[in-house]
Amino acid sequence: MSAATTRTGRVYARTTVTVLAGALSFGLLGVAEALADEDPYPTPSAAAPVKIDPEDSDLKLPEGANLAEPKVLDIKSVVEEIGGEERREETNSDIKFALQAEVLFGKDSAKLSSAANARIAAIAAEIKNQDAKKVRVFGFTDDLGTSEHGDVLSKQRADAVHGVLSQQLSALGVTYEIRGYGEQYPIANNATEEGRKKNRRVEVSFPRGAGN
Repeated sequence: MSAATTRTGRVYARTTVTVLAGALSFGLLGVAEALADEDPYPTPSAAAPVKIDPEDSDLKLPEGANLAEPKVLDIKSVVEEIGGEERREETNSDIKFALQAEVLFGKDSAKLSSAANARIAAIAAEIKNQDAKKVRVFGFTDDLGTSEHGDVLSKQRADAVHGVLSQQLSALGVTYEIRGYGEQYPIANNATEEGRKKNRRVEVSFPRGAGN
């Protein structure tokens, strides 16, 4: 169900192209239950369509009732590298990059690696493209070690990423919100190393620009 795409010289796997499909809601939205043995592409029925009586009282709203205002539900798109090192999430209003700590830092360190600057520079370019004026940089860890250590390390890592972004975007008047959450808000199961690796991350998020 995933499709591969190439972006800035790296291979991405579109693990979930659309997490929540946009839908036009008119007050009531029905969802049919799908069974595993149902054919996802059923053969169209040859039977004549059912006749509908437009005057049927069951098809009319009760007196005084009105349909809710139509609205477009938020769309969330997720693109993740095959190894999970970088993840990009987009909604109608925001863009968020999540970088695994291993691609930015050494083990239990807040010192940026030699490959980190290129990753952060690509995010800075997207911030410029969106003309974002407020950027959030949040650090997270797994649940190994003490929570106090995780709080300090996650904040130090967020500060390090912020330092590079502020250099790249110094002329744009961007303001920053920088936080270290430690082991709070895991996105995967800390019981496995694979899950802990996903939880050790720095997230950079910002509003989408008008017209983008």
